[in-house]
Amino acid sequence: MVRVLLEAVILDPRDRYDFQWSSIDSSVARITALDRGPRLAEADLQQFLHKVNQLNALVACLETDPERRARFAACTDHNQVVQLASSWGFAIGRRWGDAPQSVGDRTDNLLGSSAPPAGEEVVQTLQRGPDWCLQTIHSSDAASPQGFWYDQEEHEWLVVLRGSATIRLEGPEELRDLSVGDSLYLEPHRRHRVERTDPDPGTLWLVLLWKDRPEAVVGCSPA
Repeated sequence: MVRVLLEAVILDPRDRYDFQWSSIDSSVARITALDRGPRLAEADLQQFLHKVNQLNALVACLETDPERRARFAACTDHNQVVQLASSWGFAIGRRWGDAPQSVGDRTDNLLGSSAPPAGEEVVQTLQRGPDWCLQTIHSSDAASPQGFWYDQEEHEWLVVLRGSATIRLEGPEELRDLSVGDSLYLEPHRRHRVERTDPDPGTLWLVLLWKDRPEAVVGCSPA
């Protein structure tokens, strides 16, 4: 029988190991753990497993309750699904990588701010020059007022850092659904409005505004 000498008591499948037979005793092998490869942070793993459990419980509920299944099937977007599931006691809203809502605001981390009250947004200017402005916009369950359209002189480029949103555009007519990592460029005077943003923890945007004329001063304002 081959006898194996282990230097690691428990082998972790995420680790890499060096396996060598002893030059003195050919029946003995030495296993040495090498540097660990990339691995999922424990907090992220627990978040993922919790969401899977909540989704499985929700599926089981829908399979035994035709009325709830019909209400669930009638949802038209992610927010409605999350809110309906929450009303039944299932927490499925947090997306992958979303951190728990922090207590207070962190000025050293773009993702560290807490969501504003429902229906509101907070604009923070990060950097600016004579013809450009970089800012974050954090909104919570918000939309542009009925009949209101943004119509600005600046170029605008935005990217979603957290949550999701729907923007309606004119010239040509277009409805854009944006999620984390999605970006959008708006040329000057392209009319647009925000149709919805996520409820708490809200939708967080990174927005760059600039003008073609260096002598013109860009106004840092939500758009």
